[in-house]
Amino acid sequence: MFGKLSTTPTRDGPELSDFFAVILPDQLHATATIALIGVSFFTSAMTAAVGLGGGIALIAIMAMIMPASALVPVHGMVQLGSNAGRAIVQIKHVDWLIAIWFACGAIIGAALGGAIAVELPAAVLRAGIGCFVIWIVWGKAPKFGKARKRAMAGAGFASTFLSMFFGASGPIGGAVLSTLELTRHQFVANQAITAMMMHVFKVLAFGALGFAFAPWLGLILLMIASGFLGTLAGTRLLGKMNEKTFKTGFKWVMTALAVNLFFQAGREWMIGL
Repeated sequence: MFGKLSTTPTRDGPELSDFFAVILPDQLHATATIALIGVSFFTSAMTAAVGLGGGIALIAIMAMIMPASALVPVHGMVQLGSNAGRAIVQIKHVDWLIAIWFACGAIIGAALGGAIAVELPAAVLRAGIGCFVIWIVWGKAPKFGKARKRAMAGAGFASTFLSMFFGASGPIGGAVLSTLELTRHQFVANQAITAMMMHVFKVLAFGALGFAFAPWLGLILLMIASGFLGTLAGTRLLGKMNEKTFKTGFKWVMTALAVNLFFQAGREWMIGL
């Protein structure tokens, strides 16, 4: 369907073809690669402007293009870079106590998720995450009291563990962050730093399991660069948004993510019948 970019020497010489051979993964066509780079820009802008949602949108599109064996590891590397860029841009709003507690849980989640050889039932887990998100966003928010930031350790464990299987589980951390009475800038900054940590530990786990990132490195770097430009664009939109608009947008983005998870769970359940 997509035409593979020719690597036959042209009047520009073999150097040009060698360059594209490195940039374009053997398992993807040129048009698909370019599409993924563009999608990375728009999903990063969405996350920077609304807080989250871009990671799940990105992996949903990647799943239609990429081989399943590379989907979660490559998505993890791209999201690591994307969230790192957003965290740098919003660094002054990061609460490091939140980040430390999240990291403590994330380390355990990555280790446990990487050690499990049997694939968990996808439909059950997707539906479970969807229910959790709907409860946090539309239900009565839990009261963590003095331990409310320490609750991020649980979010770090759950989101990183599930991310080993589904790639994007940001709604868990985002849902708990939404109970901490943060401003929109604080929410975006802390969501970025915690998501970055989740993907760091996940990528390390996949590396330890033997996944070869090298063939995908060119695509990963281009998607990270495109995502950083999207972060800058989305951050400008965030600065112009008032608190009420942000909170409304956040609720509906989270609801859309939950509905998407329910849809995927239902489809997987029907296929399994």
